[in-house]
Amino acid sequence: MIQRFIELGEGYSDIYELIEIAKANKERLLHMMTYHTVIENKEVSSLVVILKPTIPGDFQPLYICREGIPNPNKKPNKRYQLFQQAATELKKEIIELEVKPSVQFSEKELYYQYLIGILRMNRYIPPLA
Repeated sequence: MIQRFIELGEGYSDIYELIEIAKANKERLLHMMTYHTVIENKEVSSLVVILKPTIPGDFQPLYICREGIPNPNKKPNKRYQLFQQAATELKKEIIELEVKPSVQFSEKELYYQYLIGILRMNRYIPPLA
């Protein structure tokens, strides 16, 4: 199985695309998640939509708007409210995780491998088969 993060941006206008991906794929929608972190003393969050793997092909996309939204638990904001509203419409609970910031990794790909490891360990996505 191939599990890959697909970065849409940092959550400005691309958050609308993330929400549309979730709505257009409601049958495949597995999870809606928020990853909280701190970058340069600013508490920020990433919004994530995880779809079920394709059959055939075993490709599991994880769409992300990375670290561009203020942490909604500290500073409520409209972008997160839109994501939360979509989760309610789709009957999904938003799973929240505290993670390391991407700036701690020398390459973005290493950061995404770190996140995939956390998701597999917590059984949010299946292990490699």
